[in-house]
Amino acid sequence: MTNKLTVTLSNSAPMHLKVQFDCAPGELVALVGPSGSGKTSVLRAIAGLLKTPSLQGRITVGDSVWFDRAVDSKQHTNLSPQDRQVGLVFQNYALFPHLSAIDNIAVATTHTPAEDVTNRLTELIQRLGLAGLEHRLPSQLSGGQQQRVALARALARNPAVLLLDEPFSAVDAPSRARLYRELANLRNSVSTPMVLVTHDLFEARRLADRVVILDAGTTLQSGTPEQVFSRPRNARVAELVGIQNHFQGRFYKSSKAEQAGWGQLDWQGCMLTVLDKNKLDDGAHISWVLAAEHLDITSDNTSATCEQSPPHNTLRCQFLEVLSLGETSICTLAPLGWPALAELRLTLTLSSAHVRSLGIEPENAGDTAQRTVNVHIPPQSVHIMPIRT
Repeated sequence: MTNKLTVTLSNSAPMHLKVQFDCAPGELVALVGPSGSGKTSVLRAIAGLLKTPSLQGRITVGDSVWFDRAVDSKQHTNLSPQDRQVGLVFQNYALFPHLSAIDNIAVATTHTPAEDVTNRLTELIQRLGLAGLEHRLPSQLSGGQQQRVALARALARNPAVLLLDEPFSAVDAPSRARLYRELANLRNSVSTPMVLVTHDLFEARRLADRVVILDAGTTLQSGTPEQVFSRPRNARVAELVGIQNHFQGRFYKSSKAEQAGWGQLDWQGCMLTVLDKNKLDDGAHISWVLAAEHLDITSDNTSATCEQSPPHNTLRCQFLEVLSLGETSICTLAPLGWPALAELRLTLTLSSAHVRSLGIEPENAGDTAQRTVNVHIPPQSVHIMPIRT
């Protein structure tokens, strides 16, 4: 029997919810969205902690129904938090301050046979790297150590589902890196659906198998990190995942048989060759985004134009600003040669080493004057979205 988690929820007050996703055994799904988007409310609903009479929908884990309530039904299922076999890790750890590390973990072993408790605690202490810290109080532990105790306590229940509510946001970078590694090791050793709430887009891309984008309590898009962050469903998703290069234009299908599968994007007179997935009408008004990691930035030693045969699209651009962030630099570029694009800007995050290879010293903002480069835009880096009217 599989223990796949399936969640379908709706709610009217106090938090609007219209959420649907699933999480397979051993999979990690990240819920991502702005503050107030309903991420933690969804986690609380799964754990049985969201007490609101207007909550409807269905939560199942394998063949077990944890919650089932429909608007037109007088009968419903709503298991208590104690009966849901959930492991929940809070952002603020929620450890009992008067209990030692091992006693904090032990409080979650109530479902473990008494003769197995000692072995279970020893296993968790070793797995989470807490040996030697068993008898320390939470106040005697670092933030990373407290978080490992909290994770061990969540695992002590042998959870059917592991819920992680921004568990890494309160620890320093070295501790966060170690916790990432421990989470990866954990996923290799247990077959448990894991749901992570995070506001950190980098964390979601690094850790999650799939990402669910929430906004105002509604699921806007779900998919692999590559799908969601490179091919957002609409302009709002593009904004929420931090895509900065977001423009509008018109899409035209190719009339030439030898160019089947290709289309043309009219970007205020500049024609870019793009992929035609047969989902848009000829002449459709669209918005589009660039996956900047696929762009190729080279020195301006040859002439360039965006009107080239497929699949080549190259724009000559001028650096307007370079903001150095150590190993990376945020670069602002302006397209040249197209008056209609004169006010538009490309924002790219490049390695500082790459910027230097283009003849620019990132630490010297004045060095960008008149510095031009060629920006090659592969068709697969362009994601087109219809404009809904």
